[in-house]
Amino acid sequence: MDLDILHQVQKELSCAICLNYMMDPVTINCGHSFCRPCVCLAWEEAKSPVLCPVCREPAQKEDFKTNVHLKNLVSIARQTSIQHSQNSEEDMCGTHKETRKIFCEEDKSLLCVLCSDPQEHAGHRHCAIDHAAENSREMLAKQMRSLWKQMEENQRNLNEESTILSEWTLYMCWQRENIKVSYEMLHPGPHQDEKQHMDTLRKQHNSIFQKLKKSKAKMVLKKQQLKKIYKELMKMYHQPDVELLQDFGGLLKRCESLQQQMPQPVHPKLSAQSIPGLIDWLRQFQVEISFNYGITNQFLLVRHVRRLMFGQDHQGSRLNSDRFDYAAAWAKQNFSCGKHYWELDMNDSWEWVLGVCKESGIRNKGTLMHSEGSFILLCWKEERHYRLLTISPVVTHIVENAMSRVGVFLDFERGSLSFVDVARNSLIWRYPDGSLEFPVRPFILTRHT
Repeated sequence: MDLDILHQVQKELSCAICLNYMMDPVTINCGHSFCRPCVCLAWEEAKSPVLCPVCREPAQKEDFKTNVHLKNLVSIARQTSIQHSQNSEEDMCGTHKETRKIFCEEDKSLLCVLCSDPQEHAGHRHCAIDHAAENSREMLAKQMRSLWKQMEENQRNLNEESTILSEWTLYMCWQRENIKVSYEMLHPGPHQDEKQHMDTLRKQHNSIFQKLKKSKAKMVLKKQQLKKIYKELMKMYHQPDVELLQDFGGLLKRCESLQQQMPQPVHPKLSAQSIPGLIDWLRQFQVEISFNYGITNQFLLVRHVRRLMFGQDHQGSRLNSDRFDYAAAWAKQNFSCGKHYWELDMNDSWEWVLGVCKESGIRNKGTLMHSEGSFILLCWKEERHYRLLTISPVVTHIVENAMSRVGVFLDFERGSLSFVDVARNSLIWRYPDGSLEFPVRPFILTRHT
């Protein structure tokens, strides 16, 4: 091939980002092609919309498919350019004055045809250098795709842990403040139980906070390690065939070792302790709630609340199916003043939503239109525990066992609403004073096993 033509082909098959031959080439929606790793790294933290590095057209982040035709052309062009350069003394066998074209996989050495016959290489596996190098590059590309998926998983875990850390910082402040308010309502003035309760909470919170910080630090370190070795794999891919073949095995082993242990998010469990006398005090405000029961598909409510938490539909959750109907119950009466408390038996349901909402948030047929103006506690079962979710703000809690009975306390004098675990005599969540400023109607949605 004419050198000018070869150089033009090399230019067309080179990545505009790294300026090397494209590795594992992908084509984006505008039609331009790049190395998959280059696109992944360039768009890793890019703000939407991401732009094509060449034409600056808006591009879509997607699960790219390898451009197989372009990949084959790159391989042919690389081997052609190598053949043009295999005339130096370094490529010649010093003993036989023949071009060294064979790679011995046992001792990682280059051989000419005559060198491969003697006894010291008997039984060794030999391969043409260019074929061995291309096979190694294919393995590197496969390893990089696998590594990138783990980098994305680690980033999701890091985002989740950052959210949990932020939520628990809020939850710790909330819990101390609302335990204090609860004791003030039960026992005006200082109380010994409150001091012991607060000391225990402080120790628990410090322990959980430290675990979350350590977990997040491990994920940050893992992110740095994964990114570093990813770039090393990229650099090795572009090495000359001989260097690639000689260094290939050691880097792969390091990469595989790094991928074996991926840090997972810490999910703190609800640490609310019993408040002596809480349920007895609340029951002086107990009211009987009359519900209108019916079967309705309220999955839109569940999906909306889940989206508030995860930012998108959470594919790993049992909430992911809308094939089920929910038993929906709406109270016949609403409340606009005073103090009111009621309890709901949740023994027969592994997934439920309960709370109160604005009258304007309900359609004529009893369907919740939106969660704005709603005070919600949502529960669903995961593999080994149950997750509770409250909104405004969105805070999640994890409990080992299902709650058998949940209490709801409306306090229009303070403008607050509380959810309580009746069996444990403890607070689940209390909305701050001043949150409740409008008439509300109780509701409950359940999905049964």
